[in-house]
Amino acid sequence: MTDHTETEHDVPSDEVTIAITGAAGYIGSRVIVEMQEVHPEWELIAIDNQYRGQVDSVGDVEIDHVDVRNRDRLEGALEGADVVCHLAAISGVDDCEENADLAYEVNIQGTNNVAWFCRKTGAALAFPFSMAVLGDPQSFPITADQPRDPLNWYGRTKAISERAIEGFADGAFPAHLFLKSNLYGEHEVDGTVVGKPTVINFFVDRALSGEPMTVYEPGTQARNFIHVIDIARAYVRSAERLLNQLESSVTGTETYEIAGEEDMSIMTVAETVRDVAEETLGTEIDVKLVENPRSAEAMVEEFSVDTSKTRETLDWAPTRSIRGSVQRLLNMT
Repeated sequence: MTDHTETEHDVPSDEVTIAITGAAGYIGSRVIVEMQEVHPEWELIAIDNQYRGQVDSVGDVEIDHVDVRNRDRLEGALEGADVVCHLAAISGVDDCEENADLAYEVNIQGTNNVAWFCRKTGAALAFPFSMAVLGDPQSFPITADQPRDPLNWYGRTKAISERAIEGFADGAFPAHLFLKSNLYGEHEVDGTVVGKPTVINFFVDRALSGEPMTVYEPGTQARNFIHVIDIARAYVRSAERLLNQLESSVTGTETYEIAGEEDMSIMTVAETVRDVAEETLGTEIDVKLVENPRSAEAMVEEFSVDTSKTRETLDWAPTRSIRGSVQRLLNMT
């Protein structure tokens, strides 16, 4: 992968206000960092209910305690926003299954509240949904126009919200929908390491503790992976384009695939982490197959994703590799 230096793209010169929901979380906090670096002139509104929040502020941006389920409080907090990056969600298959009512309230009702604000005010919207909406993809490389067939409640909440935003945005505001792949990696916010127990991060933690890495059977199931910093960069590009679309009175949705260049089996991922740990730490880590507790999980053995539209339209490309990122994480200890 080639090195990529962020540059500011042409955007309207008037005062700009960008709002981020889920701002204290894994992705949201990094989006703020990236926006501060590329567009220090932007005014940022940051809100989070701190359900899984990891920071209280990012630089000079304080994160207000606002729950997207409370429409009155939400609309008051978002007032004046030109673009809303809606990242607040109950994410992950297990969390949504264990907290199904909460997932409904946040992922569906909360998203409707944000989209209704955008429809009333004309603010633009960026919203991520997951590869989980596809279920078992039937063709490769994956594109966002493939049929929706979610296998679990998390995927269903995202598919429902995707369709809702299409209806809200029609004739009212521009919206970008991100079909994103599996996240990994950590990042720092004002000295605080922000992470999430995604599969690669889980394997790294196991390697650091010297514990065996457990892989759910059959181990051949593939996934595509994207670093959290790379996806945060995509939101900057999205906000820039949305501002220009607001200037041009564009409405309706555009869908983009946000994914990395590496799709591999979960077993291969574990073996990669094991090999890097042996090289970096000099420790031998076992990799073990264990019974898969999930009945609703994609089992395809390929997971390539076509990101050409995103590259061409948003001038975005992934910059980080799994092996290099794992090496950096292990060297942080």
